[in-house]
Amino acid sequence: MARVAFLGLGVMGGPMAGHLQKAGHEVTVYNRTAARAEKWVETYGGAMAITPREAADGAEFVMACVGNDDDLRSVCLGDDGAFAGMGSGTVFVDHTTVSAKVTRELFAAAGDSGVSFVDAPISGGQAGAENAALSIMCGGEEAAYDRALPVMEVYSKICRRIGDSGAGQMTKMCNQIAIAGLVQGLSEALHFADKAGLDGRAVVEVISQGAAGSWQMSNRYETMLDDHFDHGFATDWMRKDLGICLSTADETGASLPVTALVDQFYKDVQKMGGGRWDTSSLFKRLQALG
Repeated sequence: MARVAFLGLGVMGGPMAGHLQKAGHEVTVYNRTAARAEKWVETYGGAMAITPREAADGAEFVMACVGNDDDLRSVCLGDDGAFAGMGSGTVFVDHTTVSAKVTRELFAAAGDSGVSFVDAPISGGQAGAENAALSIMCGGEEAAYDRALPVMEVYSKICRRIGDSGAGQMTKMCNQIAIAGLVQGLSEALHFADKAGLDGRAVVEVISQGAAGSWQMSNRYETMLDDHFDHGFATDWMRKDLGICLSTADETGASLPVTALVDQFYKDVQKMGGGRWDTSSLFKRLQALG
């Protein structure tokens, strides 16, 4: 068992840190809103710290799951940042979905302090975090990944190193690009079925067993048809992620026409007041169009 710090206790980070504590690791948590850290300690045990540096002091591994590039920088850098409290030879694992640019920036900054940095964005949503069934895609030095793997395996169903620093974030971009197209396609299929006077549930029962089947179809069609859109990853966060994808595509020369279009559809959802609705709310947008 290891001494672990966990920074960020949102809908993903809170359960992930909880699994580590339950598995016998010695966990110290930090959250920008201290009340959430206090609640976590009441629920799981462990300890809390008032700064990332304090949480990281003495830890062998520091895991982070925060909001965006700036949030990640704030918990890593500066006098109160985690890097200032980490000893040489320790490993920082970032589960946040951020740009590959900030990942490489922090990889270099960590290295200057003798700290290893693994970018390890996650997929699986709130349910995946709660059920310890996340998919984790990693970038960074192989030796650092190998050391951190037993810790990450506590809350994952699959964890793979894809390549050097930034490769994990690039893979997460592939994940979000694929999801955007899948959810829009599913939304259009259900919308078409409705307009054609078909029973959407019966339609999905049949087509889900063929080439059209997907995780999104199996896990979201019923809630979409029931007008329930509070099942995990929010539209606001998806737009943040798609913005990273589109910006990186400009840098790499990749063409993402469908992703760019779906990003605008999510913008429409935000205008409808659905920033906190989950990503399957693309269907609600179509229904609102008539």
